[in-house]
Amino acid sequence: MSMNRRFNIGPRVAATAVADEIVILDLASGTYYGLEAVGARVWGLIGEGKSSGEICKILLEEYEVEQANLVSDVMRLLDDLSARGLINAE
Repeated sequence: MSMNRRFNIGPRVAATAVADEIVILDLASGTYYGLEAVGARVWGLIGEGKSSGEICKILLEEYEVEQANLVSDVMRLLDDLSARGLINAE
């Protein structure tokens, strides 16, 4: 996956913040998903139109974590959200 790829939140998705987490509902299947604080931050950045590279850069500034681990985790989350149809590549 390219670090310049941008995503948008799928049309069949509803999401709401609960404390520092995000609860996501796939309206087509009725399946709920939850993202904890960092995943919720990624979700918010997707909603702002940030690219995967921009998301990683922002998170590196906000959290003390090794770059390789962060990039791997973010890319895995984006792949998972995309595979479930919750986000779409632009």
